[in-house]
Amino acid sequence: MKQVPTAEYFPYEAVQTNVGGAENVVRAIREQRLAVQVVVGVSTDKACQPVNVMGMTKAIAERVFGVANLTLPATRFVGVRYGNVLASRGSVIPLFQDQIRAGGPVTITSPDMTRFLLPLERAVEAVLDALEGAAAGENWVPRAPSARIVDVAAALIGDREVPTRIIGIRPGEKVHEALDRPGPHRSRAVGRIPHRHRASSGPLARSIGRIRTAGDGLWISWWTKRWRRPLPG
Repeated sequence: MKQVPTAEYFPYEAVQTNVGGAENVVRAIREQRLAVQVVVGVSTDKACQPVNVMGMTKAIAERVFGVANLTLPATRFVGVRYGNVLASRGSVIPLFQDQIRAGGPVTITSPDMTRFLLPLERAVEAVLDALEGAAAGENWVPRAPSARIVDVAAALIGDREVPTRIIGIRPGEKVHEALDRPGPHRSRAVGRIPHRHRASSGPLARSIGRIRTAGDGLWISWWTKRWRRPLPG
């Protein structure tokens, strides 16, 4: 599940999809004794110091795959983390194009908002690069430019007389995303982030188990108390 508003309004489903889905992949390989050489988890820039449900669940999924390298050493679990894929379903460009065709207004959440943008071909290349070159437990990050969304809208509008309207940030959105956390733990090589999972998988598994067995109400209460603060990226 990779849409911020959907995950914000349906947090338990986001957990079942993003966290439970990652667990199901690991469990299937272990219980069926499958000879899987590599698993690539596709993550998101929102998993870096996350503040919303989608980012939190994707960050946990990264950790699920990282820990799986300890319990299933015959399989290499790696990840790739990138931003917005241009013109993909749910992205802002198809929305802008529809609004421009309708004569406007083009709705912009914030004039300061920026996003990492890359074409579909580059996103696929990032997955293939991680498949071939990432070491166990690593997340690879492709080089991608950051652009102001208001500039993207202006480029699509061109010289047409189409108005724009600022509508405000939606629940769970950041003004600026990040692909790697700053400071001494920042990866030295642009293109990959080592994950450094050395702890036991037990505490992570127990925490995830409590989340998955809770109902929607219990999950929302637990989320509010425990996770509504940024995690390290």
